[in-house]
Amino acid sequence: MTAEFTVGDRVRLIARPPYFKTADPMPMLRPADTLPVGAEGIIQSRRPGGYWGIKFDKGAFLVDSQYLESAEAPAGQATEASERSSE
Repeated sequence: MTAEFTVGDRVRLIARPPYFKTADPMPMLRPADTLPVGAEGIIQSRRPGGYWGIKFDKGAFLVDSQYLESAEAPAGQATEASERSSE
């Protein structure tokens, strides 16, 4: 199950995707080490296919829901709760 967020929510990166795609009008791919696990950003837009446009300190990127958790909860708490609900 993927987490549902709304525009303006603060989120945290819980895992690195194979690469990051910038949220620019002409998107570019960036290496996975562009952002560290634990980086926090603010959701700016919802994109098709489960992607979110998120503004991080290092720029705006498109990130799939599976790599994100709410930053309102302490690190790891949202992930543990989702694991328990899937059992």
